Amino acid sequence: MATAAGSSVGAATVQEGRSVAQFVDRWIFVFMAGLFFLTVMAGFIPDSVGKIMALRAGLRPPFPAVLHFHAVLMGSWILLLLVQTTLMATGRSAVHKQLGLAGLFLAPAIVIVGSFVVPAMFHYNWTLVHSAPSGALPVPLEVAERFMSSLVAFQIAAGLLFSVFVAIALMARRHDVGLHKRLMILATAVPLPAAIDRIVWLPTTYPQSALSPVLYTLVWITPMLAWDLIRHKRLHKAYIIWFAIFIPVVIVVMNLWWTPWWVGTVERMMGVAS
Repeated sequence: MATAAGSSVGAATVQEGRSVAQFVDRWIFVFMAGLFFLTVMAGFIPDSVGKIMALRAGLRPPFPAVLHFHAVLMGSWILLLLVQTTLMATGRSAVHKQLGLAGLFLAPAIVIVGSFVVPAMFHYNWTLVHSAPSGALPVPLEVAERFMSSLVAFQIAAGLLFSVFVAIALMARRHDVGLHKRLMILATAVPLPAAIDRIVWLPTTYPQSALSPVLYTLVWITPMLAWDLIRHKRLHKAYIIWFAIFIPVVIVVMNLWWTPWWVGTVERMMGVAS
């Protein structure tokens, strides 16, 4: 009797464990998309409100039009990711496939518009810091200039990495669903520091180092990575691909950051070199 009862309890525990694992398997990607969505809201809403108030007070010029297009496209991408992961978690794969066609057009649009945003925002911020009243900047003018030029390396890298990871994810969508869904999340994590950097209470290594956005990117993908390791006892190939491409690019960015050569190159490219 005791043995039979013990076996029943053990079987029930195993079944419960399987149910929990299956639940997490289904919803971990929704959690990641929701985390990214909340991060974007936490970073951009307070920052945007502050800038709009400054704009209305006449303390800063109007934003470049291309920035508004970029914001709409990136916001749409985050929302699409959340909707798509929810559709799959709730078993509506047919709708997911139909809606996925939007991603085929949205991803290239983000990259193309982003290529215009980088120089537009560089010139916008360059004008802003050079027109600021004496003593109004939180850092010396030279530091602000070097930071803006250094940041271009990170922005270019983010655009390239996002393009590569989304392309691989889309190519895998028919023959490797596991790779597809993980790389879509990992691709979206790459430009996420744009929002994380705006959460003012988080520590930062800016302006002299780009280490903090790199570390935050790794922190933000940890829930999905940790679950995969716990669940499968191995590193999924999506992470191997991601790290194999991400790490070398980050090393290049870190070595370019704050160097006189890179700063001078960007200033010449942007037509602001003295």
